[in-house]
Amino acid sequence: MTVDESRARYVEGITRLIPVDERVRAVAKVRAGGGLTPAPPPQPSAPASTGGPGFLGVLLNVLSPTITVGRADNAVDWLVFGVGGRGEPGSQASVLHHALTVAAKSVGVRTLVLGVTDQRLLLGATAPVGLLSSSAADERAQTDIDLLGSVPRTAVTARFGRYRLNWKRLRIDFADGSWLSFHVPLADSGRPLREIAAALSAR
Repeated sequence: MTVDESRARYVEGITRLIPVDERVRAVAKVRAGGGLTPAPPPQPSAPASTGGPGFLGVLLNVLSPTITVGRADNAVDWLVFGVGGRGEPGSQASVLHHALTVAAKSVGVRTLVLGVTDQRLLLGATAPVGLLSSSAADERAQTDIDLLGSVPRTAVTARFGRYRLNWKRLRIDFADGSWLSFHVPLADSGRPLREIAAALSAR
């Protein structure tokens, strides 16, 4: 399947999520930005956090990612990838990032899709497929998108550029001061991300 055919299927999937009077302006298959991310939404029974891991905890995490010591994961993420998003618990970035994190934990492989319509920014995830799934199953999944969240276009701005190891990064800023980033692999074209940024900038 060509890139254009895949994009057409993502457009079809996003179109199924919106009313008939809303029009799709841009779509992009994306990955969530690496590095530090927004705080999760408030959880009533969340345990209180303790102090930082110290130098030893950070060192152990660098040597073996399977060893987790307190906040060492955050320290390593920051050293390698920088900041992938910011936001207070319950902010727009916090809520959307939590939704995509939950989607990523589902059984099977899912693809994140950003869509911009004449009214909203939408974040969706394709239906899960197995690692050894057929191309027909992949094609069906691309049009079967679950909506993870949406934000009015008037409450969003975006810009495309390079940041650390991400040569093709889209940063989305929300009206509440929080923000998230998305990127594509180095081998992929950055054009879809530029189109998302342009669609969000057009009023």
